[in-house]
Amino acid sequence: MNKEIIINSSASQHRVAITEDGNLVDFFVETPEKKRMVGDIYLGRVARVLPGIKAAFIDIGLKHDAFLHFSDIGDRLEGLQSIFDEEADVDIDEDEKETGSEKPADLPVVSKPSVKLKKGQEILIQIIKEPVDNKGVRVTSSISIPGRFCVLLPFDDKIGISKKITDFRERRRLKKLARSIIPSNCGLIIRTAAKDQTEELLSNDLKHLVKSWIEVQSLAKKKSPPELIYEDVGTTSSVIRDLFTPDVTKVFIDSKKMYREVRSYLEVVQPGLISRLELYKDNRSIFEAFRIEEQIKLLMGRKVPLPSGGHIVIDHAEAMIVIDVNSGRYAAKKEQEQNSLRTDLEAAREITRQLRLRDIGGLVVIDFIDLEDEKNRKKIYDEIKKEFKKDRAKTAILPMTEFGLIQITRQRVRENIMQSMHESCPYCNGTGILSKKSNIIHEIDDWLKKYKMQGRERLLTLKINPVISEKLREGKISTLVKLQFKYRLRIKINEDAKTVPDQFSFISNKTGAEIAIV
Repeated sequence: MNKEIIINSSASQHRVAITEDGNLVDFFVETPEKKRMVGDIYLGRVARVLPGIKAAFIDIGLKHDAFLHFSDIGDRLEGLQSIFDEEADVDIDEDEKETGSEKPADLPVVSKPSVKLKKGQEILIQIIKEPVDNKGVRVTSSISIPGRFCVLLPFDDKIGISKKITDFRERRRLKKLARSIIPSNCGLIIRTAAKDQTEELLSNDLKHLVKSWIEVQSLAKKKSPPELIYEDVGTTSSVIRDLFTPDVTKVFIDSKKMYREVRSYLEVVQPGLISRLELYKDNRSIFEAFRIEEQIKLLMGRKVPLPSGGHIVIDHAEAMIVIDVNSGRYAAKKEQEQNSLRTDLEAAREITRQLRLRDIGGLVVIDFIDLEDEKNRKKIYDEIKKEFKKDRAKTAILPMTEFGLIQITRQRVRENIMQSMHESCPYCNGTGILSKKSNIIHEIDDWLKKYKMQGRERLLTLKINPVISEKLREGKISTLVKLQFKYRLRIKINEDAKTVPDQFSFISNKTGAEIAIV
């Protein structure tokens, strides 16, 4: 399989596409107004503690307070709180040795006093979910600092190995290696990229992480909340750090500046991959050259075609994503079950791909074409489970119901692609529907009826969208004329394209102010 990473960088945004044999499988976008926040560490202050919903809200200086669920407060909070205790300071000895191996650095060994969350308390937290709509960020007190080959877990004692490293001997080697280099009072997770890497590379990576953590502790003592203490890398850098693995054939970058940055990073962490890095120099857009642009347009559509002629329709609701599977063709009854099964299997594969591509999280309900055979229903469920093994996000899947529904929850870390690249329509507020023109005119008529009972002015200005104005003026004797005769008023039209078609306002000619009807 030919796996490639294509990076398009411009002044307005950075876009990263990951393809397998030319097919888009992952897509990331970063804009100046929407920078990546996951991984950032803040010094916050507890604003509210709500035992009823088992959560606390933390002031970290953003528009909305951060949400800290009690399940995200572990034993490590006690160790973190000790950072603010001056008596916990200990000198760092870089020459201390254990089991014959040099340790990159030791963090202060601290006792774990009993800590209870209370209003006004200073707390060190890390963002694990970015804000979505009107919800603030979700945070955890379990700090983790990721590197190329490992993840440092301060005030933890566990050692974890990536599940994608399946070779028993390699897992045992890496675990032994982790024990020899891990700082005291810390845990470590060995990442997939660490497979077959030397002790020197892992140790250097860990030294960098330990240095970052010492800086975090130092800043936490000097600063006052709310304050950003540690900023994780941006989207493009995180893709290179986390996803540029040995199975990636090539990385193409169309920006000289970014090419130099990535090259410099690889020279430090993994020089063996530099040969796979290439600066794209063609005049044609890099995304057009690799057929990414046309796939993105399909990605943004509500309707996605399937190979057999069917299609899926993806709708975004407030509480969930609803996906409908359609066959798109008629089949004789004796062939209907097999045709439905074929379409459902194609849909299962495409849906899992679309969820990854669009980075859709939360609850997803899929309405498959009805299948009578229980074995066929099981095949759809098994196919979805198999396809989701390629997904880095955590998922939970329930078997197909008698109504042909499959329910999925997928880990949500940030806004999905549709939300990050689009804004709600100012006319319909994202609903996709507007009131009928006749209904707006009825509301205008109703307003005038109420005004006739209260108002004294005989000359009014009606501020409306040009579309409604056109409807009012239609006919030999227009609706506007009829309304003026009916209520014995003179109405002057002020067409305003910025006015939402669903809205209108009457302005007083004397004061110039909007007239309110009680």
